[in-house]
Amino acid sequence: MQGANMNIWLIFIFFMILSWIVSAVLKSKFRKYSNIPLDNGMSGREVSEKMLRDNGIYDVKVQSVEGMLTDHYNPQNKTINLSEEVFKSRSIAAAAVAAHETGHAVQHATAYAWLGLRSKLVPPVTIASRYVQWLLLLGILLVRTFPALLLAGIVLFALTTLFSFITLPVEINASQRALVWLSSSGITSEMNHDKAQDALKWAALTYVVAALGSLATLLYYIMIFTGGRRN
Repeated sequence: MQGANMNIWLIFIFFMILSWIVSAVLKSKFRKYSNIPLDNGMSGREVSEKMLRDNGIYDVKVQSVEGMLTDHYNPQNKTINLSEEVFKSRSIAAAAVAAHETGHAVQHATAYAWLGLRSKLVPPVTIASRYVQWLLLLGILLVRTFPALLLAGIVLFALTTLFSFITLPVEINASQRALVWLSSSGITSEMNHDKAQDALKWAALTYVVAALGSLATLLYYIMIFTGGRRN
């Protein structure tokens, strides 16, 4: 059992380090491609608005939000929220990020199944996130006397892990839509399209690492639960 716990800890540490590396590379790529201007000089806002129009979407608002890499699409109020740098910048990085977030709006407009499933899970996952750490902490402390507490925490954590994996096809598909449109619309050229593709590839890797790390953590909690019950 101790050997298995050590292996889980090693996997957990591995994903922590991997997550840090991927995040660092993503930020580095974003800084690099932020210094490469688009040939047509369009800003992130203009790229997003054009992609919406090209897809026949007129009820989605593009707006600026504070922070770095805080870009997201909100299906509840139909807003594409671009970080200030992406919103104003006229670079390859800004175009890639803006098109990716607009890809989510296109998914919403076309009833993309994975996005619909993800949206349905948002309320229960939000509730689970509020209590899961407390349940897991108390559950580990009381695993021998009150194992049901840890089991409840594991169920909630499993829900957040499932959410992470459902997020993967949503994010990958949004990037695919973005890249196809960037090329077909002439926003990117043969000279710089690979840079937009590279930026979105590293952004997608952050979600992959997060999902796998969440799965490894879930297995760790399950091992604590099964070990505590045997003891």
